Amino acid sequence: MRLVILDRDGVINEDSDQYIKSPEEWFPIPGSLEAIARLCRAEYRVVIVTNQSAIGRGLLTLDTLNRIHTRMLEHIQRKGGAIDAVMVCPHVPDDECDCRKPKPGMLLDVAQRLNINLHKVPMIGDSIRDLEAACAAKASPVLVRTGKGQSSVLKLPHSDLLRDTPVYDDLATFTNEFLRNDQTQA
Repeated sequence: MRLVILDRDGVINEDSDQYIKSPEEWFPIPGSLEAIARLCRAEYRVVIVTNQSAIGRGLLTLDTLNRIHTRMLEHIQRKGGAIDAVMVCPHVPDDECDCRKPKPGMLLDVAQRLNINLHKVPMIGDSIRDLEAACAAKASPVLVRTGKGQSSVLKLPHSDLLRDTPVYDDLATFTNEFLRNDQTQA
């Protein structure tokens, strides 16, 4: 099975320091939906793993989160893509759960549910905690400069674990390179 794991806010859609609290606040990053569609056409399954502490903070209900995800999935489908699963951690950092990135719980759950080894499975994120979760789950961390990515790039040289993480301008740029390399290795 061929799989790509994506963070949501800052990778697929524009991020907000005030959280995405309604479907009307969800806006795709240019090229991200088309990139997901291209991955699907290349027979990759796509899964999203996202921290959504706005739920734990009382700023967002599960019903509203589902409506946001319905909007996202509809936009992705219109471009010809599909998402196999959306994994959500609703907890705040103080909850010390196993699913909130940088912990690997959501990624390990994906591996178990899909019966797949995450070695060499790219996990694309815009924050250091996304990359740390990928490493902890033995997936391949990838950083994009969208969302919080530009500030995260500055932290990479200071981390022995993440120093060699590949960095791309956005999900579309990653997808172009990833699929080009995939074709060369086929």
